[in-house]
This record gives sequence, structure tokens and C-alpha cells, in this order.
Amino acid sequence: MSSQLQKSKLCFIGGGNMAGAIIGGLVTKGIDKQNVSVSEPWDVNREKMAATGVHTTASNVEASQEADLLVLAVKPQVTKGVCQELAGAWAERTSLPLIVSIAAGITLASLKEWFKLADGRTPHIIRVMPNTPALLAEGASGLFASDDVSQAEKDLTESLLASVSKVTEWVNREELIDVVTGLSGSGPAYFFAVVEHLIESGISLGLTREQATRLAKQTCFGAGKMLVESSDEPAQLRRNVTSPKGTTEAALKNFEASGLKEAVDKAVKAATNRGKELGETLAKS
Repeated sequence: MSSQLQKSKLCFIGGGNMAGAIIGGLVTKGIDKQNVSVSEPWDVNREKMAATGVHTTASNVEASQEADLLVLAVKPQVTKGVCQELAGAWAERTSLPLIVSIAAGITLASLKEWFKLADGRTPHIIRVMPNTPALLAEGASGLFASDDVSQAEKDLTESLLASVSKVTEWVNREELIDVVTGLSGSGPAYFFAVVEHLIESGISLGLTREQATRLAKQTCFGAGKMLVESSDEPAQLRRNVTSPKGTTEAALKNFEASGLKEAVDKAVKAATNRGKELGETLAKS
């Protein structure tokens, strides 16, 4: 953890699963809990956050008053109202917090508009698309920054996300955040679906549900670990396990004949396009 992050006043607007994962990671790495404030309307979530030792409140304004970095972790549908509430409360502030938004689909243009103060000032903003393995500190995140964001602010954000993400990738065009959404943001569900179908296939061929589940889960975990830890490309790892005229080759030929490549491509594009559509819809709300 960077010394700058350790010294910064951190605010989380929203105390759901993703915010909770980041806070848990920061606490584990030794963040000063007195520097962390969380605003969360739901009692159950607020109590979970309080149990970690950080300051909690139901007031967004109270949580944000001294923040150097604010993580916007609310549902997209309420983001506009939250941003406008905060902007209205910051008129007396001489400096504004860095905004790190994990609100899915909300564009920089919308965030800039909603966060604009009466005197015309707007905070620096970074959009982040994390994914659910962040709950186990195994996340992958895509990031895009507005033009006014400094390198120091980018470094601070990377240090923040390091508590939950093993991979942080900056993209140079905002529309690529939608591609990150389609690839890694929604990606865990693709793997879950494949494992789900592997289990059902094993059962249909005679294995018990428990046996098929254990074998499929561990196969996915082991293959994932090989992907991360091996210096070989995925294609080479596939070739390594594919003997000519063997069982794996038979399965892969069936995948190819069934249009696996096209199906994956269409799925990622569908998720990417849906992310773009959501952003456009929310901008008009």
C-alpha cells in the first residue's frame, strides 16, 4: 500500500459487496481505519462495515466532507441524485475529492455534469469496471481517467484497487470500458456457465452430482491457475493437452463444429453493447 493512500481520507458512498471487498482488502493491508468513512442507507450493510472498524453513517454528505478520495459504489439508477446531493454540499470546499466511480455504465460526461458545483468546478473522475472475484482479492479491473486526472491520482487509484485486483488495466478510450465490461466484468459468469454445463454432462453420463461438481470445479480452478502462472499462451496450453486423435481433440473438434468461437465472440459483443446502451439510457434520465 502506498504511503499516499495510507495518509488519504477515504470515503465510500455505498457499502455493498464491492465496496465491502475493497474496504476489507484495505483493512487487511493495514489501512488506518480512522481515515475510512462509509455511507450506507441499509442497516444490515452498515453494521457489516462498522464491524471492520471504519466510520459508518447513513449520510452521504457527512461521509464525504473531508474525503480526499471518494469511491462511488451505488446502483446506477440512483447515481445522479447522489452526485447532485454531494456537489450541493461541497460549495465551501477549497479542493474536491478524486472520484473513483464503480457505478456500471455511467459515463464521464454524465458524472461531470452531475458533480458540477454551482461555481462551475468539477472533481477529477476515474471510471473503474471491477469484477466479482474481487470479493476474494482475485479481481481484474479496467480503468479510464478524465483528461485532468494526474499521474499521482492514477497511482493512488491503483494502490486502492490493489487490495482486491490482481490485474488493473488502463484503457485510452472511454468506450473500451464497455469492452472491459463484456470481457472481464461479465466474464466470471461465462466460466460459471461452462462449469454448470460440464457438471450436467458428467451427471448425464453416470457420475453423481457431487462427483461431477467436485471434478468440474477443480478442473476450472486448476486450468485458471495454469493460465495465470504459466508463461505459455492459452493456445499453447490447449495444444499441450491435446494429443492427436485423442479424447481432448475429439471434444475440441465438436466445440469447433458447434461454433464455440462465434458464440463467445457474440456473447462478449452482446455484453459490450448492452453496457453502452445502459450508459446512454442513464445519461438521458
